[in-house]
Amino acid sequence: MQIQVNSDNSVAVDQQRKALMQSLVGSALERFEARLTRVEVHLSDVNGARSGKQDKRCALEVRAAGRDPVAVTDHGDTEELAVRSASQKMKRLLETTFGRLGENV
Repeated sequence: MQIQVNSDNSVAVDQQRKALMQSLVGSALERFEARLTRVEVHLSDVNGARSGKQDKRCALEVRAAGRDPVAVTDHGDTEELAVRSASQKMKRLLETTFGRLGENV
């Protein structure tokens, strides 16, 4: 499973932060690793230079082998919190999706 981290101009993502984001997403979706080909993490700052609660946004797009891509979005006070909550949302979505298809996960 390839995990790609992207960000807009208002969110600085160095190699260490990128590795952290990949680790958070990878551990949350580890159960589905054999079925997933790529995960894209899109980070952005909703308010730009202004600060505020829940102003960091994480959109996750997951591509499963032989399936259409699915996506979720969540917000947090920090990029890390946004990634954690979006990862959990995606985990629940994948559990539901594969469960409805009758596939053991």
